[in-house]
Amino acid sequence: MSEKNMEKVDRATNSKNMSLPMSRVRLIMKSSPDVSFINQDALFLTTKATELFVQYLTEASYKNGSGKDTNTLSYSDLAHTAEETETFQFLTDILPKKILARDYLKTLEEMEKDDDDNQ
Repeated sequence: MSEKNMEKVDRATNSKNMSLPMSRVRLIMKSSPDVSFINQDALFLTTKATELFVQYLTEASYKNGSGKDTNTLSYSDLAHTAEETETFQFLTDILPKKILARDYLKTLEEMEKDDDDNQ
């Protein structure tokens, strides 16, 4: 790892300012049946890594989003980034693109029609 990257990691890990409550992160971690004990350092690093990930996702979504002019970030920006960026494609189930009910019903009808045609 380069010295510049090491400085960034040191700065991020030395910062005690957290925007995510560590108690919530601990609760989420403990919800796994495989976890019996959570080391304080592991909790801190997991919380900090989560914050950095969320920051990276929002920055990427903002850069590629439609809200630059109005200085906003919308759900559709996040969903678009999850779908179009290889790094975030694992989030497509969590951040699906919104679809109107009539479009969804139309798609279902077409799928049923295709199933009937194939039988």
